[in-house]
Order: sequence, then C-alpha cells, then structure tokens
Amino acid sequence: MSAPEDIFEPPDWLDREDEVLAPYAMRTRQSRGRRYAEEPHPFRTLYQRDRDRIVHCTAFRRLMYKTQVLVAQTNDHHRTRLTHTLEVAQISRTIARQLGLNEDLTEAFALAHDLGHPPFGHAGEEALNDCMKDHGGFEHNQHGLRIVECLEYRYADFPGLNLSWEVLEALALHSKRRDTPDIQRFTGAGQPLLEGQVVDAADSLAYDTHDIDDALSVGLIATDDLRDVEFWRQAVERVRRAHPQVGPDQFQPTVIRALIDWQVGDLLEHTRERLRQQRIRTVADARRAAGPLVGPGAEVRGLKADLEAFLHRHVYRHARVQRMAAKGRRFLRAVFDEYCGAPEQLPKRYADKACAGPRERTVCDYLAGMTDRYAQDEYLRLFQPYSNV
Repeated sequence: MSAPEDIFEPPDWLDREDEVLAPYAMRTRQSRGRRYAEEPHPFRTLYQRDRDRIVHCTAFRRLMYKTQVLVAQTNDHHRTRLTHTLEVAQISRTIARQLGLNEDLTEAFALAHDLGHPPFGHAGEEALNDCMKDHGGFEHNQHGLRIVECLEYRYADFPGLNLSWEVLEALALHSKRRDTPDIQRFTGAGQPLLEGQVVDAADSLAYDTHDIDDALSVGLIATDDLRDVEFWRQAVERVRRAHPQVGPDQFQPTVIRALIDWQVGDLLEHTRERLRQQRIRTVADARRAAGPLVGPGAEVRGLKADLEAFLHRHVYRHARVQRMAAKGRRFLRAVFDEYCGAPEQLPKRYADKACAGPRERTVCDYLAGMTDRYAQDEYLRLFQPYSNV
C-alpha cells in the first residue's frame, strides 16, 4: 500500500535555524565540532545530541541526591542539585527563545552546568579544594569539564561524552579559575556566547529566588524576617495588587513566581537594549563586546545584591546549614585521607587508576562523584566497622 501523499516531512533543522534564529545566535553550522569526529545523526543536530548525552550520563542522574543548600535527607520537598538544574534549564530556554538564540545549545549548557558539584554543596567543594591544595586544587566547574571530557565512560569510540566545543567552552568560562591550563584553552575566543551568558544569568536568578523559597519552607527563616528586604517587599506588593484574595497556601509560591517573572522580564528588556545600543549583529560582535550583554538592569542588580546579602546572613550562615556543612566537610576529609593512604580499598577501577597515576586526583574524582547519602554511607563503612551499611 502506498504512503499517503500528505504525510508530514520535517524541514531540515539546520535550514530551520537560519530561518528562526537571530543573527547573533550560534548556529550548528558555525560550530567548531567535536574533538573526536562523528558522523552526523540523521535527525538530531549537534547540540540536540549534546543535550541528550548529558541527560543520559551518570553524573546527571547523581544530581538528584546532591545538596543545593540543604542536604538531601532534610525532607522530600526542597531543591536538590538536579531540580535546580532543571529549573535553570527551563528559565534559560525561555530567555533564549525570546532573544532568538539557539535553544538546544542553551539547554545543553544549562543541563551540564552543575555536573561537577561534589556532595554537600559548597562545603564539599571547600573540603575537596583543601584536600587538593598541593595537587592542583578542586573547583566544580573545572571538574564538570573533566567529567564530560574523560571521566564518563559510556561510549566505545571516545572518552567522556565528546560534546561540542561550544558546550565545553561554556562550561569552562563558567569557572572563576581562568588561569588554569584546562580553562585557558577556551579563553581565546572573547566573551562567552550569548547562549552561555543566558545560562549564567538564569543560574544566578534561580538559586537566589529558590533558596529563599526553600529556606521559608523548611523554617530556616520566616516571612517576617524578609520585611526589610526591598526585593521581597516590592514583590509582595505586586502580588497583593494582582491577587488581593490570595490565600496563605498560595502566598509564598505566588511571591516566588513574581520574583522570577520580574527578573526575567527585566533581564530581557535590558539585554535587548544592550544588543541594540552596541549594534550586535553577529556572533563575532557578541564575542568582541567589552563585557557581558545578558543581564538585568541597575535597579534589579541592586535589589538582587541586597537579597543575596540577606541569604548569606540568615540562610547560608544559619546554624542548621553550618552544622550540616561541617559534617559534610569532616566526612570528605576523613574519607579522602583514608583512601589516599590505602587506595586498595577503592573500587577496582579507581584503585587501578590510583596505582597508575596521581593518587590524590583519582581519590578526589571518586569522592566528587558521590551523592550526599553515598558519601555518608562510605564514611560509615570505613570508620564504623560494625555498621551494616
């Protein structure tokens, strides 16, 4: 039987990019490609495949049980590193679409941007950096690059995920350690792509707002504590005007949503203004810009800085958060020292690597890949000999 004449035939997606993307957006045809050459996929573009490889990798799944601010065992409702990542990807994709940028590239970077985080959040990063102070240090963005370039082992033809140069560059330029060799190889092209700048901005606005949400939900702070935070106060006023009958159960999520909408709208307005004022017409123009083009205006930057100062004083330095952080640091330092002294206790794949190469980096790789609960279990296995864990 012959096929119906009206069956849908999708357009060539590379041609579609030329039709719908802004002139300053990164197109697949402009990519510097992959380190290891691969045949093009019949129906997925380069950046679509990057996104899919990230979602299917082991490091991405582990984000489910890695700390954002509160350790995963606090309750089942606050954000983990995975839910934060998904929220950043959603916000980033919305912004990218409004600016005419490459959504697939933006989403790929957003999904990968926190792959390098160790267990116990920034406390875990501090602990590993201290452990590695004489061996090159530890920084989660550098480690994320290491994960996707060599530590993942899903593919027969190459190490890592063999992501496009553009996604690797975005990961590298997310790091504040620009002077290290593994980062410097990505710094010669100029400013980050606009797609990468979108994710950086979305990451910042997402964690500020959602950290307030989580801190309220688990009782670290109360709404009365926020009465002198101008950003929160103005968002509450907006909610009261738009929803005068808002109930107590809907109040908090409605204010959080208003804060995000406000920041995204402001970011779009001021980013478009910068693109116009600086006459950004091409990717090369964006690369040559004197500074970042994607970001909020001065008023929202000031309000956001005030909110961040509140978070540092009342949430990140809260006694409950500090106790959890101190415990995580102790776990990682003790386990690091134990494995460096007796690497034969490592799983065979890591034990072989520790014997063949830099022992400390191999142990660090192993610890950085752990989830919060696995790190705690590993500590019990090593130091509580009668534990059944």
